[in-house]
Amino acid sequence: MTPNSTYDILIIGSGGAGLSLALHLAPFSKIAMISKGSLKEANTYYAQGGISAVLDKSDSLESHIGDTLLAGAGLCKKNIVEKVVAQGKACIEELHQKGVVFTHQKKADGHLEYHLTKEGGHSHRRVVHAADATGNAIQNSLVQRAIEHPNIELFDDHIAVDLITGNKLGLKNNQCFGAYIFDRKTEKVILVKSIFTVLATGGASKTYLYTSNPDISTGDGIAMAWRSGCRVANMEFIQFHPTCLYHPEAKSSLISEAVRGEGGLLTLPDGTRFMPDYHEKAELAPRDIVARAIDQEMKKRGIDCVYLDIHHKSPEFIKSHFPNLYSKCLKFGYDMTKQAIPVVPAAHYTCGGVVTDENAQTDIPHLYAIGEVASTGLHGANRMASNSLLECLAFARFAANDIKVKLNTDVTMPEIPEWDESQVTDSDEEVLVPHNWGELRRFMWDYVGIVRTNKRLERAQRRIKLLQHEIAEYYGHFKVTNDLLELRNLVTVAELIVESAMLRKESRGLHYTLDYPEKLATSSDTILIPKKTI
Repeated sequence: MTPNSTYDILIIGSGGAGLSLALHLAPFSKIAMISKGSLKEANTYYAQGGISAVLDKSDSLESHIGDTLLAGAGLCKKNIVEKVVAQGKACIEELHQKGVVFTHQKKADGHLEYHLTKEGGHSHRRVVHAADATGNAIQNSLVQRAIEHPNIELFDDHIAVDLITGNKLGLKNNQCFGAYIFDRKTEKVILVKSIFTVLATGGASKTYLYTSNPDISTGDGIAMAWRSGCRVANMEFIQFHPTCLYHPEAKSSLISEAVRGEGGLLTLPDGTRFMPDYHEKAELAPRDIVARAIDQEMKKRGIDCVYLDIHHKSPEFIKSHFPNLYSKCLKFGYDMTKQAIPVVPAAHYTCGGVVTDENAQTDIPHLYAIGEVASTGLHGANRMASNSLLECLAFARFAANDIKVKLNTDVTMPEIPEWDESQVTDSDEEVLVPHNWGELRRFMWDYVGIVRTNKRLERAQRRIKLLQHEIAEYYGHFKVTNDLLELRNLVTVAELIVESAMLRKESRGLHYTLDYPEKLATSSDTILIPKKTI
């Protein structure tokens, strides 16, 4: 990537959403796609479960819609849910055509059909998967297709610094004209111009001490959009995955919900089940209920973890259904075929994000947001299992169709200044960055986690304001680094989460507070509006 490069489309992020969009638009446009790490280092790559889609004759679109609305606790937009769910079958076939090999099973008549699993919140088996490494299969296939396409230029080890908008340039037309991009290899900031810019940066779960996400999930797209003047919605709804492997060396080791879907039971250290005491669906209750139940049992009993037990199934069943999980657990000394696995909840998915319309357009013209970075109205107050990959694929289609219509419109690219480092120096106190990073993630876990109170939120808010002051001063005096950019974004996202949580005077979906334990009769989104662009 060279300074002052100009593209039709700049896609920031290389997960399933960004790659799908690039492949849809590549025949018509010149595309640059940047990836913070390697091209495969995205949340999509780590998704184990699968993609929800109505493929079984006993299932229906109406059932999938109903399950999604129920899980969303009154905050889903029904028209968006209907539009996305309707894309399920087409999205699966599209991936199949791109070379993704999904797991099949033989029917009674000998013909093959997709093997479907059932996960929390679903009333039918409708999760299409590639063994227990669906994201891996999708990411590998899409990356290979993108590498082979002559109109897609892929840049790994690049992180966006900030978006370039008309407001920031002093123009009346507040359109997005690209972004400043930090090359992690050369440690230089590059100006990249584009007619359309798409945020596909994923979520913000690294705001928390314990997370199932890779290190790149630092809320970059949400923070950049907020600084540029976009509205952000429902940031209080952070989904904590109920089951991550509990081991000091098992970093980000998610234990798929499919294990519970295939009969796995949650137990206390003595082997006693507890989920039937919390919900009629027991282990298959929606994720927020399961995560809260585990959190409550751990705090009530003073235990470090609970256990997920599927060893009542045959070894052959476990090894064939969960080959990667089986191998991973063995590395840490746990044999799924013989014993229960120690698990704890961890921050997993950001249900809120940048407000978009049904075509993924944000508040700023020519700026789009797709995937976990966006708040589309699909997930409401709680994302249902395996709807996230479906959202990525569906909104990549919606955004592509919208951009295609606008591609041939005349856009005058204004004069945009190069990145200026003449007034800053190299840092002489880099210890501030990792220290503040650790402090932020720890108090977010302690005060803004699965169960909240007004006092905890106020404590977090005070600490965030102190960190913001230190980070802003540091950012203004020293050259940017990857860690500084991520910390700056994380503290912005933390502020948005806390402010959203303080505004919601009820417990709904993923937001549970001891001060307002009941759900209000009417529901509404928490929408934050920036006071100014930064």
